[in-house]
Amino acid sequence: MFKLAHISDIHLGPLPDLSFRELASKRITGFVNWHRNRRNHLVGNTLNLLMDEIERIDPDHLAITGDLVNLASSREIEVVTEWLREAGEPENISIVPGNHDAYVPGAYEKTTKAWYPYMRGERGPADWNEDFHCYPYLRVRGPVALIGCSTAVATPPFAASGYFGSRQARETVNLLRAAGEAGLFRVVMIHHPPIRGATSLHKRMLGIRRFAATIAAGGAELVLHGHTHLNTVYSLKGQVKPVPVVGIASASQGRGGKKPPAGFNLFSISGSPGHWNLIRERFELTMDSRSVTLVETTRF
Repeated sequence: MFKLAHISDIHLGPLPDLSFRELASKRITGFVNWHRNRRNHLVGNTLNLLMDEIERIDPDHLAITGDLVNLASSREIEVVTEWLREAGEPENISIVPGNHDAYVPGAYEKTTKAWYPYMRGERGPADWNEDFHCYPYLRVRGPVALIGCSTAVATPPFAASGYFGSRQARETVNLLRAAGEAGLFRVVMIHHPPIRGATSLHKRMLGIRRFAATIAAGGAELVLHGHTHLNTVYSLKGQVKPVPVVGIASASQGRGGKKPPAGFNLFSISGSPGHWNLIRERFELTMDSRSVTLVETTRF
């Protein structure tokens, strides 16, 4: 049995000091939003509690579906890089970027370069280079194929949308088909929910229909996403049966806010092609915010 843990929207804090040059951009709106709202509910110790429980369970792999930083400043990227080194080896953790990881022009390239070991596919070059299309990537771990897709793009102030384009769709279909022919359980990682109506218009993913067609054409067993900071289960049309599309709350969300408290999903994968078994266990921050506990089990 293969065990896959899933967290998202880490938003590692607190915010470091920013220069005037860094604030002279969209970051100024995010900076104000952090100090007015997010810093009161995105609690660093909460993330530590989740990671301690994940370490105790010792899954085979950890999937992180974006928004590791807040404003994608240079210092934030460095801090997350250090955090990743403590979290585990690159071969045991797979990342896709979120809109906050591409917060302003140039940030996407900086975060991808810094975290490339955790995004490097089986056929990716040893070192990142700016001419290489990192996404989609394929990583094979035991009976599981992890396909990482990116919707991260820099957007104007007060927008947090994402984009899934035609090139990425074509290459994702090819990866999904190859993984299916190899008899692997296919997990697609993406930041924005690929479901119409799952979030407000200014936060939606452009290319939802294209992504749905990708899954229907290529085939998949599971889609993981973040972005909404909600615990959700949707589905997309698959080749044989509906494909679960599962979101998770922010890994740093404390209790007392408008969004559900931090948690993570643990997926247990067993069986064989055509007869896969998938069980999700959802863990959540306890009422006293001192530990993490199992709150829900779902068999797909």
